[in-house]
Amino acid sequence: MHAHAQPIEGKLFTPLYKLLVGLAALGFVLVVWRYAVGLGASTALSDGYPWGLWIAFDVVTGTAIACGGYAVALLVYVFNKGRYHPLVRPAVLTSALGYTIAGLAITIDVGRPWHIWKVPLFFWEWNLSSALLEVGLCVMVYTLVLWLELSPAFLESWRAGRHEGLKRFATKAGPVLDRSLLWILALGVLLPTMHQSSLGTLMLLTGPRLHPLYNTPILPFLFLLSCLVMGYAIVVFESTLAGAFFKRRPETAMLSNLERVAAWGALGFVVLRVGDAMLRGQLGLALRADLVAVLFWIENFLVLAPFVLVFGRKRSYDQGRLFRGALLVIFGGALYRFDTFLIAFDPGPGWSYFPSAVETLITLGLLALEGVVYIALVHKFPILGGARREPAPAH
Repeated sequence: MHAHAQPIEGKLFTPLYKLLVGLAALGFVLVVWRYAVGLGASTALSDGYPWGLWIAFDVVTGTAIACGGYAVALLVYVFNKGRYHPLVRPAVLTSALGYTIAGLAITIDVGRPWHIWKVPLFFWEWNLSSALLEVGLCVMVYTLVLWLELSPAFLESWRAGRHEGLKRFATKAGPVLDRSLLWILALGVLLPTMHQSSLGTLMLLTGPRLHPLYNTPILPFLFLLSCLVMGYAIVVFESTLAGAFFKRRPETAMLSNLERVAAWGALGFVVLRVGDAMLRGQLGLALRADLVAVLFWIENFLVLAPFVLVFGRKRSYDQGRLFRGALLVIFGGALYRFDTFLIAFDPGPGWSYFPSAVETLITLGLLALEGVVYIALVHKFPILGGARREPAPAH
C-alpha cells in the first residue's frame, strides 16, 4: 500500500530556502535591468546568434528536463500502468514549474515580449508553415494543461481547509474538473509529443549551419526520444532528492523500474544516433580531434552509462545509485540538446557567442525561483507521497 500524498511537515525558511530566495531576487533585479537597457547591452546575443543561453538551456533543455509529467502520464494513462500513479503529482509539479520557467525565459529573450499575448489570439495572422508557431502554441497550452493536471492537489487541500471561499470554490470546481480530466490528460500527452519533436525540426531549418553529426532527418524523433528518456530520469532524480531532503521514503521499487525503462530508451537513442551517422556516411567526423566530435561521444557515453549500470549487475534499490544513474542520463540528454542549439550551430565566420554575466545570473535566478516555488508547494499541498522516514534509534 502506497502512502497517501501529504504536505511536507517542518520549517520552510531553512538556510537553503533563503539562499534560493536570494538568488531568485537577484535574478528579478537583473530582469528589470535587461528590460531597462535592452538585449544588446545586457546579453552577448547578435545577428549571428539570435538565441543563446536563455533558449538553448532554459527552454530547449529545460522543457526536456521538465518532461517527467509527460513520461509518467504515458505509463499511467496510455499504457495503463496504474502502479506508478503515486509518482504522477510530483512529476506533474516538476513539469509545470519547468514549463512555466521556460515561458518566463522566452518573455525575457524576445525583443518585444508585450506582443506575446497576441500569438494564441490573432489566429488570422498565423504562419502555418512555421515550426516556431507550433512550439509557441503548444508550450502555452501545455503549461496551462499541466497546472490543470495538478489542480486536484490544490482542490483537495482547499476542501479540507478553513477558508470558506476557497472551500466553496473547490467543492464546485471538483466535479467540473473530474468531467474534463480525460480531455486534459489527452492534451497532456499530445502537446509535448508535438512541440518536443518540433524543436528538432526547428534546427533542421538551419541547413548546413548545423554540424553534420547533428543535422539528420531523424532529428525531430531524436529530440522526442531524448525528452522521454530524460523525463523518466528526472522522476527518479526528483523522487530520490526529495526523499533525502524531506525525509520521505521514496518508492524505490517503482523508481528502479523507471530507471530500467530510461536505460532501454537511452540504449535506443544511442543506437539510433550512431547508426544514423554511419548510414549517412558522417561517422568519420566523430573520429576527428575537434570539440564537436568530443562532445558527440561524451553525450552518448553519459546517456548510455546508466544502461551499463542497470544491466551490468543485479537489480538494486540503493537510492544513491538510482540518483547517480538518473543524473547521468539528465546531464547527457541536456548536453545533447544544448550542443545542438549552440555548439554544433555555426552561423559563419566572424560570429561567436559566450553568455554574459547577466544571462548566466538570470538563468540561475530562474532555476532558484523554480526551487523556491517547488519547496513552498510541497509544504502547503498534498503532492509528495511516501511515508515519513523516522530517524534510526540511538544505541
